[in-house]
Amino acid sequence: MAVSVLMRRVLLALASILLLLASPAAAIRVKDIADVKGVRGNQLIGYGLVVGLAGTGDKNGASFTTGSLASVLSGMGIGVDPQSLQVKNVAAVLVTADLPPFARGGSRLDAVVSSLGDASSLQGGTLAMTPLYGSDGEIYAISQGALSVGGFSEGGGSGSSVQKNHPTVGRLVGGVTVERELPFEIEDRRVFELALRRVDFTTANRMALAINEDFGVPVAFSPDPGTIRVELPDDWDRSVVDFMAAVEVVDVEPDEVARVVINERTGTVVMGAAVNISTVAVSHGALSVSIRAFNDVSQPAPFSDGETLRIRNEDVSAVEEESGLSVIGGPVTVAELVRGLNAMGVTPRDLISILQAVHAAGALSAELEIM
Repeated sequence: MAVSVLMRRVLLALASILLLLASPAAAIRVKDIADVKGVRGNQLIGYGLVVGLAGTGDKNGASFTTGSLASVLSGMGIGVDPQSLQVKNVAAVLVTADLPPFARGGSRLDAVVSSLGDASSLQGGTLAMTPLYGSDGEIYAISQGALSVGGFSEGGGSGSSVQKNHPTVGRLVGGVTVERELPFEIEDRRVFELALRRVDFTTANRMALAINEDFGVPVAFSPDPGTIRVELPDDWDRSVVDFMAAVEVVDVEPDEVARVVINERTGTVVMGAAVNISTVAVSHGALSVSIRAFNDVSQPAPFSDGETLRIRNEDVSAVEEESGLSVIGGPVTVAELVRGLNAMGVTPRDLISILQAVHAAGALSAELEIM
């Protein structure tokens, strides 16, 4: 039986990709794959009001906005009945910010301001003084200032409207002032723990070995696959900051977990270069089914009592592409296989089906994650 043109292209592509070599993993700094335990930011949140809007604030249905406005005015010595307030230039918002580690009193931070009610836009608004709380209920910062929205929403009397970006979320640039500092000191510490962002035995072992090699003395070891413990050498005569700065820039070659991620909704396939495919025979063909509907007329015979009727007919056809069986000689990496299949014009949908079938056959040495 003669080999089809498609099969010849398949065999040629597979033969060429077998000659390619996988590139080694690049070295990465310690600070890019690990964090120092205890040195992290904390989330802050607060409820406030944005004023000065040009009629784009909360409508009368948002009773909490008018209640909050009445409470603010009452604190200023102005008594107002919340039921009598009918303003459209005020919006209730939620203010969120991250308090970074070692932030000191008086430091300026950014915050994100999001609408809580039915305001159509926060453009041109100013956030009134809003305290920001931590998870312990304590006030850690105060926020206030003009918002930067980066979008707009305009509507006409006929019901037409135009909108750019997302106008109900704004950013408060430098409008958060730190009032309370997080209690964390490192001056007298001699032992630190690094937490890997991706737990892995091999990566943890490589990191400890790389740090010890860089310092020339054993200063690091890994008690578990997610932690590397480092200790200042006895003869270290510089500051703790100098020591941790030297640890952060040590180059490490992290290990990779063989994983293939498939998103069938979007036709996306993401895989790591460490994935391998053993020897397997693959045959894949596409089946296309087409249904075409058309109208016809049933005409009765002359001088009969029949009735002219409209008839709906359907024409169903199926076309299956010719495809032979090809053997992929292993080990072949997924990266090499995909490059070859892309050269043949295989669609992402076909690639997803092929990878799932190869995994079901036990020839794909990787975790297959379907989103």
